[in-house]
Amino acid sequence: MNSVRAFAPATVANVSCGFDILGFAIDAMGDVVEVREKKEPGLQVVSITGDGGRLPFEAEKNTCAVAIQAMLDELGHQVGMEIYLEKGLPLGSGMGSSAASAVAALVASNRLLGEPFEKKQLLPFAMVAEKVACGAGHADNVAPSLLGGFVLIRDYHPLDVIKLHVPEGLHCTLLHPHFELKTSDSRSVLRDSVSLKHSTIQSGNVAGLIAGLFQEDFELIGRSLRDVIAEPYRATLIPGFYEVKEAVKAAGALGMGISGSGPTLFALSKGEKTVQSIIDAAQQVYDSIGLGVDAYHSAINTKGAFVLE
Repeated sequence: MNSVRAFAPATVANVSCGFDILGFAIDAMGDVVEVREKKEPGLQVVSITGDGGRLPFEAEKNTCAVAIQAMLDELGHQVGMEIYLEKGLPLGSGMGSSAASAVAALVASNRLLGEPFEKKQLLPFAMVAEKVACGAGHADNVAPSLLGGFVLIRDYHPLDVIKLHVPEGLHCTLLHPHFELKTSDSRSVLRDSVSLKHSTIQSGNVAGLIAGLFQEDFELIGRSLRDVIAEPYRATLIPGFYEVKEAVKAAGALGMGISGSGPTLFALSKGEKTVQSIIDAAQQVYDSIGLGVDAYHSAINTKGAFVLE
């Protein structure tokens, strides 16, 4: 075997109340990375498609190469690889674009090397790439993209990642308005401190959401999708946010929040029967403010990243 291709899915991070500690994977959408052996040591990014020419080819700046290099450093190996990245996710979208690239690269290169690491052991290397891409090595995108399903990052020191139960029939609608919101801008509006009142509310909602997932209580899941820490500030950067939120809940969504740092919004629903109503309701709001939007519907991806045989 001298080449391997792998797919890594898009993700929703934060999941409203779970700021920096919760995320889940989306089915069907994602990035594909192929790695090929080469005789000369070192990593070379040969091809990037689907990014509009915006992503760097330099190995020290490209998330695919950074993640692979972190893995090779851990192994103490000096090998040569060519990297071919196929972007299936828009940049700056809040769908875990940089995370999917890094995770797909790791899964492919790990297989190429004979799988020296178990899947979960690849997570720290993906976090190194996230730090290069976003300035912080958070795991709430890379963990669900790698492992699939809902994931809780209980702690970072040491890293403690837990997969959560996914109720059958839980679906997600993604609404991607036609503008880009930089992660740095979304982070800049956040406050450095949180009141005791808001901390208590947020803790209750995180606990309620996790309990709702395990008990398959869709109403509890919906009630718990409330963020009092990040959303009130980030919502001001997203046109029509509160109008869309009100419209999709009236159309049958369990709840709605900001996917990652935005501008993509996510709405959870029980089954598929209300999905088109949710999309139509959101479309009406965006039409009224003159903003285009792409809508995607997906079940929760419980498989995570995998090698394309």
